[in-house]
Amino acid sequence: MNIRVSVYDDNDALRDSLYYLISGTPGFVVAGIYPDCSHILENIIQDKPDVVLMDIDMPGLNGIEATAIIKSHYPDLNVLILTAYDDSDKIFNALHSGATGYLLKKTTPAKIIDAINEVSQGGAPMHASIARKVLEFFSEKKNISNEYDLSSREKDVLTCLVNGDSYKMIAANCFISMGTVCTHISNIYKKLHVNSKSEAVAKAIRERLVNDR
Repeated sequence: MNIRVSVYDDNDALRDSLYYLISGTPGFVVAGIYPDCSHILENIIQDKPDVVLMDIDMPGLNGIEATAIIKSHYPDLNVLILTAYDDSDKIFNALHSGATGYLLKKTTPAKIIDAINEVSQGGAPMHASIARKVLEFFSEKKNISNEYDLSSREKDVLTCLVNGDSYKMIAANCFISMGTVCTHISNIYKKLHVNSKSEAVAKAIRERLVNDR
């Protein structure tokens, strides 16, 4: 089954390039392509995308605000940020809004396709420099807070989520079944008072809940 991708970017040339990249790759189809997010919910209803490829800086509603709106109505829909911004505030605000991954526009076309595929399978892809910022953020801490009473195994699973692992990868890395992964993640959501993987990752990063690898 084809992966349906909706694209939001106000740069005409890049938008056209993304259209030809996605539509020309077997297994992918452009569900919709737009220069802004002025009708974001109507677009989602009409296009039924599996993945939304979202720029940040657009006229009117920006990509972070649009992502929050999408996730509030469709919490399971994957939003992959594709932007020129690599500052920490944009990264963490995007994650907090519900973005599942974060790429920079200098990412190669092949890696953009790989990231769309990865996010559709439960991963959380990040550009290398973005992942480095996350690791640097963790390296500054002294003590790990556990005010949420996370178990050792739950912290292992949360660490895997922060590192962008899919559920299947978590099961392999932690030597547990997929069902057990889902149980741990459900418990993590309850303890952290969040409703999605991206919210859990954002909270883990902001509050330094896990060790970096």
